[in-house]
Amino acid sequence: MSVSALSAGASGLNANQQALGIAANNIANTGTQGYQAQQAQFQEASPAGSGVTLSAQGRGLAASEGAVSDTGLASDITNSLVYKASFDLNAKVVQAAEQRIGTLIDIQA
Repeated sequence: MSVSALSAGASGLNANQQALGIAANNIANTGTQGYQAQQAQFQEASPAGSGVTLSAQGRGLAASEGAVSDTGLASDITNSLVYKASFDLNAKVVQAAEQRIGTLIDIQA
C-alpha cells in the first residue's frame, strides 16, 4: 500500500510540475505576438489508480487559438496557484508513504 501511495504521489508531483511549466510559459509569453497558449489536462495513469499524467491533448493548444488574452492570463495565474497547492499536497503524500515504508523496514530489521 505504501509503495502504491509513493508512486501515485510521485506521478502527481510530476504532472503538477509539468502543468505549472505550461502555465508559466503562457504567462511569460502574454505579450508575444501570435503566441498560442497551451492548456494542461490531467488524466488517470494506466493502470487505473496508479497516479496521474498530463494527456497528450492536454499539452496541446488551448481552445482559444490566438494570443493570450487577459482572461487567459487570469486563468493561468489562478491555475498556477492550484498546481502549486496540488504539488505541495502530493509532496506530503510522498513524505507520508516514505515514512511508512521506513517504519516497515525498521520493524523487519
